[in-house]
Amino acid sequence: MTTPETWQRSSYSGSGDGNNCVEIARSPTRTAIRDSKHPAHDPLSFPAPAFNAFVDALKSGSGDGLGDE
Repeated sequence: MTTPETWQRSSYSGSGDGNNCVEIARSPTRTAIRDSKHPAHDPLSFPAPAFNAFVDALKSGSGDGLGDE
């Protein structure tokens, strides 16, 4: 899952040096996140359903997605 071909950067991050962003890699069961400035560091990894719920909550503006609103 963590081969260079599978990491994706947001299209909003732009190009060139100095752009701070995160990259994600997805598998059917997990989603990994890493800092694009330090790709050799260990990425964070989450179950795919939990990460998808988090992203959906961000898109909807419903808060942190933890269900406490």
